[in-house]
Amino acid sequence: MTVALMTAMAASAADKKAGKTAPPVEPPVLHETAHSGVFGGTRVRYRAIAGETHLSDKTGAPVAAIFSTTYLRTDVQDTSERPVFFIFNGGPGSSSLWLHLGVYGPVRVAVPSNAEDDGAAPFRIIDNPASILDVADMVFIDPVGTGYSRAIGTGKGKDFWGVEKDARSIAEFIRLWLVKHQRWNSPKYLSGESYGTTRAAALMKELQGGWTDIAINGLVLISSILDFQTARYQPGNDTPYLSYLPTMAAAAVHHGKVDIGDHSLQDYLAEVRVFTLGDYASALLQGNRLDPAEFDRVAARMSAYTGLRKSYVVNANLRVSNMRFMKELLRDEGVSVGRLDARYKGRDYDGVGERFDADPSAYGIDAAYTAAINHYLQSRLGVDITRRYEVLSGVGRHWTAPEYGRYSSGYVNVAPHIGRAMRENSDFRVMVASGYYDLATPFFASENTFNANGIDTGRVTFTYYPAGHMMYVHEPSLEALVRDIRAFIAGR
Repeated sequence: MTVALMTAMAASAADKKAGKTAPPVEPPVLHETAHSGVFGGTRVRYRAIAGETHLSDKTGAPVAAIFSTTYLRTDVQDTSERPVFFIFNGGPGSSSLWLHLGVYGPVRVAVPSNAEDDGAAPFRIIDNPASILDVADMVFIDPVGTGYSRAIGTGKGKDFWGVEKDARSIAEFIRLWLVKHQRWNSPKYLSGESYGTTRAAALMKELQGGWTDIAINGLVLISSILDFQTARYQPGNDTPYLSYLPTMAAAAVHHGKVDIGDHSLQDYLAEVRVFTLGDYASALLQGNRLDPAEFDRVAARMSAYTGLRKSYVVNANLRVSNMRFMKELLRDEGVSVGRLDARYKGRDYDGVGERFDADPSAYGIDAAYTAAINHYLQSRLGVDITRRYEVLSGVGRHWTAPEYGRYSSGYVNVAPHIGRAMRENSDFRVMVASGYYDLATPFFASENTFNANGIDTGRVTFTYYPAGHMMYVHEPSLEALVRDIRAFIAGR
């Protein structure tokens, strides 16, 4: 692949042929500031570079401005062995603020650790001594249509909104960053959350798939989803029911609907996994062939694990979706549980409806993160951009995946790119971090994905936390997550 993005090149050429004049493009906005802080117990001096990188078509005309925030340690002489982390969130349509101000960045926003609502400003924006800046440089990337990033010139948003198109644009950004900062020979890691894990896997194809090979040392995947069949409820697809059942069981324990006695949650979920892969999977596969007595037995086991009434499980034909579970688990209390994090509870306008009004684990944190990223970029990093910072835009509605069929109806599966990357790069490793209470990208779906698709699980580290999709909003889980990331970087 050339420097240019193929779709943007075609659009630009067509516009010029038609005699269209490209809109004027201003130079990239850049803001650089110097800082110091204590990270990992070490005093660190660093500089922050917040601003735009232009992507160009084959004629050199700019078609996109990617906004990013780079943190470079300045009190080290030799950076040849110092890792660089390229970090992004998901959506698709989300900016990188969650991982930026939740896990990796030098400051973070503190939200209630006990799954309570974040309320209103002022929010606590505090130093983050857990940041990995002592051992790695970091680049937080906002793809086109997120944060301050946008199509410019003859570029159009649709040129970048798709599994492959998005990966190509981010791969080109990474190449340009390595050129600008002379870091081609540094260890390189990618870290994504949610759809950002899909992006990371797609990037493995773009970065390592040709002779201009940018080899990656490792991926840190937070709340992973690589194979969308595992989480897409559609008629004829029973895979999600298997994926979500262990998470439902964990949520039922957390809310006191199931008593596991002296058993640890980990041991209990091991039991649920066995049932899910065995009797439950067999029951779903048999469909109408399932013996009525076996149907009744499986329904009773499901009821016991999920805390739902047996009659509800029976009437659902053994197939309880995550959205129905969120509304049903605590219906008698008049509340729903969260999708991103089942620890959260919310009260809906309609207490007897089938779905919640909104996700309490989303509105429980979004005000704090939105205020924090805008305040931090302006007050600490000197960014004076006045257009809207897109926290989570609607670009996902336009997302396409030509290689896999339409994103809106087909099943995207980028996991095979991980397997191929392992076969072609002997140093490549993966860390998969999951929250037990994540009803958006369930941990069991990740386990099933990584135990297939040609992936060497001997080079995969699975870690788990007693929280949800953004497990880092739970203070003990944040501490454990960062310890695990640091161990992964060190090769332990």
